[in-house]
Amino acid sequence: MNQNSNNHEDELDLLKSLTIQDFKKVGLDQIAYIRTVDVPNAQSHFSIHAADGSQISVMDSYDMALVAVRMSDLHAVTVH
Repeated sequence: MNQNSNNHEDELDLLKSLTIQDFKKVGLDQIAYIRTVDVPNAQSHFSIHAADGSQISVMDSYDMALVAVRMSDLHAVTVH
C-alpha cells in the first residue's frame, strides 16, 4: 500500500469518527453562504450565514453581502 492510500484511509477514518457537533463546525471559520431572503413590502435582501447555518447579517444587495463576507476573511458560497 502506498503513502497516498494510507492518507486516504486515515482521512476516511477521521470523517467517520466525527460527531454531529464536530461536523457542524467544519468550515465554520472559513465559509459563509449568501442567500436571498424576501422581506415583506420590500425588495429582496441577502442573508449571510455561517457554515453551521446561523445567521450573521442581512444586507440590501448581493454586492454588499459579498464585501462583508470577504472583509471577514471568509469564502462566500451562494445558495440557490
